[in-house]
Amino acid sequence: MVYCTLPVSTILNGYRQSQFLLRSLEVTLSDNIRIMIVDDHPVFRQGLRDVLEIEPQIEVVGEAADGEKAIAVAGGLQPDVILMDINLPTMNGLQVTREIKSRQPDTNFVMITGYDDAEQVFHALRVGAAAYCPKDITPEALVRVILAVHEGNFVVGEKVMSHREVVDWVEQKVGKMGGALGADMEEYLVPLSPREMEILEHVTRGMSNKEIAYKLGISHQTVKNHMTSILRKLRVDDRTQAAVYALSRGWVRLENMRG
Repeated sequence: MVYCTLPVSTILNGYRQSQFLLRSLEVTLSDNIRIMIVDDHPVFRQGLRDVLEIEPQIEVVGEAADGEKAIAVAGGLQPDVILMDINLPTMNGLQVTREIKSRQPDTNFVMITGYDDAEQVFHALRVGAAAYCPKDITPEALVRVILAVHEGNFVVGEKVMSHREVVDWVEQKVGKMGGALGADMEEYLVPLSPREMEILEHVTRGMSNKEIAYKLGISHQTVKNHMTSILRKLRVDDRTQAAVYALSRGWVRLENMRG
């Protein structure tokens, strides 16, 4: 039989050190990036969860299938990063992102969507998103995007940028798309207000200004003023073009138009 001849103080010190290491490990584990997934397709949500849960530094803490539920769930979970679709029931992803970001400024957003065009990227960045990715992004690339965003960076496509770099990138892209906009650029990139988005949704349903005014309980002139602002921000000439703009980017769901 072998007896331990170490002094009691040495044994206690060793025990204390092991407990310290265990506590340090617990803190490290609790520092995982907490992810929330917002998408109305259950199979896609499950696919994202399966991909992310094999990553040791990532923890999927919740899901939501529509805009209003996403706001409620995010408020309770306080996730670090939200993967956000744009074409959602009840509220679109741009509206949801802006609402959550106003309440939880430390939460970062990765827009992951099938609507992939330059102007959509600008709108996403303006409402508070830090990254914009197509839905066919590879699992490895998505993990890299999440890590980059969590570290305070912006990601568009495969390009990782600082805040200054993303501002320069937007200015460069806007210049290429529409020429030098000068003072109009800031107006062009301003997102639609919640009321403007609501009116635009009614426009996509074919409602007239008078019908919208009655529906929302506001004056006809107020609707006209909002429509003028919508056309200016979207840089379109008429309400038909505005409706096409919204539908082609998933801001309004086709099934919602039947209501």
